[in-house]
Amino acid sequence: MSALVTDRGTTTIEDVVVAKIAGLAAREVSGVYAMGGGAARALGSVRGIVGGDRNLAQGVSVEVGERQAAIDLDLVAEYGTAIPDLAGAVRKNVIQAVERMCGLEVTEVNIRVDDVHLPDQDRDRGAEDVEPEPRVR
Repeated sequence: MSALVTDRGTTTIEDVVVAKIAGLAAREVSGVYAMGGGAARALGSVRGIVGGDRNLAQGVSVEVGERQAAIDLDLVAEYGTAIPDLAGAVRKNVIQAVERMCGLEVTEVNIRVDDVHLPDQDRDRGAEDVEPEPRVR
């Protein structure tokens, strides 16, 4: 018998709870730069600029039943990270977190890598606001 269905009652866990736990667990893994596809990340950036809360479930889709959960993740990998190793580590961390915290059996964790973050991308963003160095003195 599952810990969620007992002779004293039933515990229901909403999809958003499982999605937040999965999102946090995925972000804990070294090599995950961001979560979500391009449009979702852009919307998340705008939300952060205007002072909104960060969406912890961004890039996470779940299907939750009475005793089981299936999870889909969209993420951006850091350049240089071995993607198969990253996917394995994310999958393991997400399964452990959801099963421990929710008592649900995780039947699958599907991972889609949408992009690779390049180290130069962070420097290029700030470079637009800086005067270029003179080529000669």
